[in-house]
Parts: sequence; structure tokens; C-alpha cells
Amino acid sequence: MSTYMPTAESISRKWYVLDAAGKPVGRVATVAAAILRGKHKPTFVTHLDCGDHVIILNAEKAVLTGKKLDQKFYRHHTGWVGHLKEVNYRTLMSKNPEKIIELAVKGMIPNTVIGRTALGRLRVYRAGEHEQAAQKPEEWKI
Repeated sequence: MSTYMPTAESISRKWYVLDAAGKPVGRVATVAAAILRGKHKPTFVTHLDCGDHVIILNAEKAVLTGKKLDQKFYRHHTGWVGHLKEVNYRTLMSKNPEKIIELAVKGMIPNTVIGRTALGRLRVYRAGEHEQAAQKPEEWKI
């Protein structure tokens, strides 16, 4: 008996909806990262991109536990000398809550070609409506 090895043509992709309302950002991000990689499938292999599409709703209602709203910072460098920009998560949560979830998921996906294509299948929305109704996404319980 030989081991089953999936090919790129045999992979089928589904759409899943995650609701982040009242749930910690890290818990939502770990579930989303596992679905994007395809780790929930029995045919998962590390060398192929076999993940599914993920839609995350209610990003503004997601929760950061502890004192992370005031003590955690999002930092990025512009490339110029002395231009390290930083924004605390309370400000970022009020202005752009989608970015917080995208950054959390991005940190849990490998930094490879497969990881970058997996992040292209992630869609995060601030409120409870999404534009992918035609794909008939299934709800995923967290």
C-alpha cells in the first residue's frame, strides 16, 4: 500500500467565516492560520499550498487580553534614518482593527512563497457583513 500524496490539481478550496466578536485576537488568528495553511485537512502536506479561504468578521469587536491595549505597540521602519514609527494598539484598534488581526495571522504563517499566497486568501472585515456571499462560505466555530 502506497502513501497518498496530493497534487496541486487535486486540491479543492472551501470558504469559511470566523466571527471575532468577543474573542481574543490570538485565538481567532491561530484558527485562521491553521485553515489558511490547510492543517485541518487529512491531506495536508507541508510542500503544497492546500489551505482554504478565510473571512473574519467583526474585527472591531475582537478583544485583546491583559494590558495589551496600552502596553503593546505596532512598530515599523520607513527606511530613513531615525524613522521608526510606533502606534499603540488602543489607537490602532480604533482606527484600523483589521490590521491587528492581519498582523496576528501573518505572524503565524511561515515566511515563504506558500505563506504569502495563503495570506492572499485572508479577508478581514470591520463589521458583520462581507462581500463573498456568492462563494457560499461555511461558518467555523471557534
